[in-house]
Amino acid sequence: MFSNDRPIYRQIRDLIVERILTLGDGALLPSVRALAAEAGVNPLTVAKAYQDLQTAGLVRARKGVGLFAGEDAVRELLAAERENFLTEEWPRVQARITRLGLDAADLLEQA
Repeated sequence: MFSNDRPIYRQIRDLIVERILTLGDGALLPSVRALAAEAGVNPLTVAKAYQDLQTAGLVRARKGVGLFAGEDAVRELLAAERENFLTEEWPRVQARITRLGLDAADLLEQA
């Protein structure tokens, strides 16, 4: 499930981000223990991922209630994810497209 190219807590963070983008602002998120069991990782790894998101203001904890997506989390995450895609992922995709000799028509034909 997890790749070796990035720390597992960052990959868990990405799973949480996907849930926030799917469920929306203010959504109840899985507990540390529940997500650790689901992902098959140590709860401390999940806690580190949640802490990263809490520090960024994207997740908030309500004592005795649970963890929730922050207000405006979706907007902030979309902006960050788009920026990351354009600066980190797209150049690799673009280079592969060039190596394979594909053009826009080839790509649009598959869409």
